[in-house]
Amino acid sequence: MTSVPAPPPDRLPDGFAVRLDPRTRRRDGGTALLGGSPLRLLRLLPRARDLLRGDRLVVGDAATAALAARLLDAGLAHPEPVAAASADLTVVVPVKDRPAELDRLLGALRADRATAAVPVVVVDDGSADPAAVCATAGRHGARVLRHDVSRGPAAARNAGLAAAGTDLVAFLDSDCVPRPGWSGVLAGHTADPRLALVAPRITALESAAGGWVERYEAAVSALDMGRHPARVAAGTAVSYVPSAALLARRGALGTGFDESMRVAEDVDLVWRLTVAGWRVRYEPAAAVAHEHPATTREWLRRRAFYGTGAAQLAARHGAAVAPVVVSPSTAAACALLLSGRRPAVLAAGGVLAVTAGRLARRLARPGQRAPAGLAAVLVLRGSAAAGRTLARSATRHHWPLKS
Repeated sequence: MTSVPAPPPDRLPDGFAVRLDPRTRRRDGGTALLGGSPLRLLRLLPRARDLLRGDRLVVGDAATAALAARLLDAGLAHPEPVAAASADLTVVVPVKDRPAELDRLLGALRADRATAAVPVVVVDDGSADPAAVCATAGRHGARVLRHDVSRGPAAARNAGLAAAGTDLVAFLDSDCVPRPGWSGVLAGHTADPRLALVAPRITALESAAGGWVERYEAAVSALDMGRHPARVAAGTAVSYVPSAALLARRGALGTGFDESMRVAEDVDLVWRLTVAGWRVRYEPAAAVAHEHPATTREWLRRRAFYGTGAAQLAARHGAAVAPVVVSPSTAAACALLLSGRRPAVLAAGGVLAVTAGRLARRLARPGQRAPAGLAAVLVLRGSAAAGRTLARSATRHHWPLKS
């Protein structure tokens, strides 16, 4: 397994702003915040309440920097990145036998004013027709590195990473088309000195085919992490981001992706970075379109291939690979609700009520009544989130479970 360096101890800089997630709620007269992923209740000391009177916090000293960092790492708030007008950036494109798609991607980069002049490194990972790849890259002024034999996407990205001479490196797969302004939005996140990776939202590339596969991928693609910004870490709502489109701080990646992994190397890198103490962010305000599979056969083949990475991830990261982590009470309630029968639905309500009662007793403060209403909200929100996760996992390609 490749290693990553430790993050710097630097605090968030003055002027850095964070804003509470719209789904974060103030509780107990503003003395606590409820939200994040996993759902949590964060009690605020009087000094923190004074600093956070609204939904926005601007770093101006050590105290506000510490509070902003705590809110970020709890998933209760997100950065307000200021789009960088220009970034010290190199774009790395791994490719194998896709000259037409490569031409489309490079054309989009050159048409975007923000990336028109950035250096681009195309890594040809053993294409059958290297002359076609070289000619396509040459028309757009891109540098070409070649592997005579395919070594996999991780090795191709690492070759580009090693060749980059800039502080920031963006990885884009050849079947992607970045939307205008994507790089500036992502680069704005690097004002956080502990930010290692930030990923855009991956949307469906428009197509005239219009089959069921394309409609499905446009609605619930495994590459689309949704419309909400998020911190990225194992066990959260956004546990990883795909390497089809990423912006990285070159100094944070160390030796980069694990070249022994032909699949799930992106998940592995994200988890190694977060364990080491780096931050990884998902920023849907930046978008990159992706050419999804168009046929049932191609869709099934790709899903099966992605699924082969679960064993390697489990060997490296253990239980973190489980896509579904639910409590026994939540699992029981969901099972009862799925039966659809009235007695079972009533029983599910009873299970949740007992769970809420136990949680209320745990949340009770000395000399005060148990907060039954707050406990009920926590249980209902947690159960709803678990239900959404279970539904989404029914079509996922990673299936180890943890209870």
